[in-house]
Amino acid sequence: MKMKKKNLTEGRKMFWSVMTIFIVFIAIFILFDDYGRHNFQPLDEPIEWHLMLVAVLMLFGLGWLLHYYAQRMDWRIRQQQDEQVAETRRQMTQNISHELKTPVASILGFTETLMTNPNISEEQQRQFIARTNFQAQRLSALLTDLSTLNRMDYASDQLRRERVDISALVADIGTEVAFRLHERQMNLRDCLPSDIIVMGNPELLYSIFRNLFENAINYAGNGTTIEISATKFPSQSSNGVTDGQSWHFSFRDNGVGVPEAHLDHIFDRFYRIDKGRSRSMGGTGLGLAIVKNAVLLHGGTISASQSSGGGLHISFSLPIPS
Repeated sequence: MKMKKKNLTEGRKMFWSVMTIFIVFIAIFILFDDYGRHNFQPLDEPIEWHLMLVAVLMLFGLGWLLHYYAQRMDWRIRQQQDEQVAETRRQMTQNISHELKTPVASILGFTETLMTNPNISEEQQRQFIARTNFQAQRLSALLTDLSTLNRMDYASDQLRRERVDISALVADIGTEVAFRLHERQMNLRDCLPSDIIVMGNPELLYSIFRNLFENAINYAGNGTTIEISATKFPSQSSNGVTDGQSWHFSFRDNGVGVPEAHLDHIFDRFYRIDKGRSRSMGGTGLGLAIVKNAVLLHGGTISASQSSGGGLHISFSLPIPS
């Protein structure tokens, strides 16, 4: 049975660091009390016990003070973290409530109209049923996205991981969205090598690329071109040390793009540049948030920038299994 490693809090790190320094200082003070000698000879002279007693008392006093302030520091850090978590949850609850209200209110309105007006024409009935179906699909998509984010937030350690062929995965998604691309006169340039294998959760990896395609199809504009490519690079850990290899993906389009002021926020949950247009397209406001969280969960990095040819450029990395 493996022992669980206990991480030191910031307060305890400070406590043990200062105490170690002070203990070393006391040891030198007791053993080498004559600093003028070139050759130290410990305990060569009679020990001044009153100085040793004072030093020990100072050590215990300093230790108690450090322990007290270390506890206070840890308590303040936990309090701030709890406040941040509570604020994040409050905002999420408000956003979810707001996003659920619109499709639910629409569905109730359409069905109530159908129930209270039995004599409306068949054409109007079909229109109301189609609108009800659209809002129901939007509601279903929102609940699915929330479930995906919830799994990543609270059950990431339970997600199964296996070798996934990204080249085949993207090709399958390209087939799935081919009709929608054709409807919008959009082109897809799949420049991926044929041997891209990563270790990860198949469902989340699918969500990464499917949401990127959905975002480009919905917002890049008609007649644009979507291009996806990848290059293999050595990956680096947070301290700059090379740690295996990773695939660096480039997903770009030459569409309308995203204003510079919005680039830092497009991965935020429920963030929309054009709220009315996003809802009319059936968007949940969670697609790119899922992309970012899934990439980070797999140990990768992600960023967004303006494409050189116009449009949006999203680059991200996924580690290669060793």
